[in-house]
Amino acid sequence: MRERLERTAAVLPTGIRRTGVAERMRCPKCDNLEDKVIDSRSARNGAVIRRRRMCLGCGHRFTTYEEIVRAHLRVAKRDGRHEELSREKLISGIERACEKRPISAEAIERMVEGIMEEIEKEYEREVPSRVIGQKVMDRLEKMDDVAFVRFASVYRRFKDVKQFVSAIEGMITR
Repeated sequence: MRERLERTAAVLPTGIRRTGVAERMRCPKCDNLEDKVIDSRSARNGAVIRRRRMCLGCGHRFTTYEEIVRAHLRVAKRDGRHEELSREKLISGIERACEKRPISAEAIERMVEGIMEEIEKEYEREVPSRVIGQKVMDRLEKMDDVAFVRFASVYRRFKDVKQFVSAIEGMITR
C-alpha cells in the first residue's frame, strides 16, 4: 500500500508535496485511513460530488461530499451590519414561510441552490440583503401564494393589515 501512495505523490505548483494519504477520509467508526470508493456521482447539478466509501479496516460504509470552496460572501444588512452569507439561514427562513404548505424539502433545496448560484455569479464579496430577499420572493410568488405573503410580511416588515391587503392585491393583479 505504501508503494501505491508514493506513486500518487505529486508536487503542486506551490512546491507543496501532496500524497494520497491526504486524500483519504478517516472512517467514522474505527478511524482507519484506508478506504475504497465504491460509488461516485454528481449531486446538486454538478456542484457537488457524492462518494460512497467502504472502510478497508472494518467494512463500514459511509458517504462523503466534495464541493468547490468559494470565497465567503458577506451580506450587507439594512441596518449597516455585515454577516457571512448562510445557506442554512436562507433555508430556515424559506422553511418558516412554507410551513404547513404543500412544498417539499427538495423544492426548497432546489430554490436555495438556484438563489445561491445566482448570487455567487453576480457578486464577488458582498451582496445586499434586499437582493436575497427579492430573489426569494420572486420564486415564492411563483410557487405558493401563502408562503409568498408570509415571507413578504417579514421581509417587508408589514406593520398593519392594510399592508397585507396591499401585497395580496398586488399579487392578484399580476
